[in-house]
Amino acid sequence: MRFVTDGMLGKLTRWLRMLGHDVKYSRSLDDKELIKTTKRARRVLLTRDLELYRQAVARGAEAVLVEGASESEKLAKLAKKFDFKLEIDPYVSRCPKCNVRVKAVSKEEIVSKVPKATFSNYEEFWECPKCGQIYWQGAHWKRIGRTLKEAKQALKLQ
Repeated sequence: MRFVTDGMLGKLTRWLRMLGHDVKYSRSLDDKELIKTTKRARRVLLTRDLELYRQAVARGAEAVLVEGASESEKLAKLAKKFDFKLEIDPYVSRCPKCNVRVKAVSKEEIVSKVPKATFSNYEEFWECPKCGQIYWQGAHWKRIGRTLKEAKQALKLQ
């Protein structure tokens, strides 16, 4: 899916990117620019701002008013609406920071870019070709898994 998110959805933007979705995000765009970008790029506008949602729909943009108290609830509602899986596949994930698809890299390519302990304890790494950020399934992966598990459970209740 291809989305535009408003400035209130930074965390959700990162989650959607990790799930492999192309998400344009900017805190500096005003409502008119968000709607214009959404229409021009044929994306779906995601917002928690009721007024922005109404304006977007009135101007013919596809928009969704994002509801939910937690990231897992928001993800579950969007997964139901757009029929996507709540699973991260690093081979299709996008950089949470800059939205570019991450690429698998060999350990030898990143030896000088990660802490020694990380290099010793993990075998698979991904790198953002734009910003150079290195990713691996480290200790934080359990938290990510918990959030996705909660989202899947919420999805079943809908």
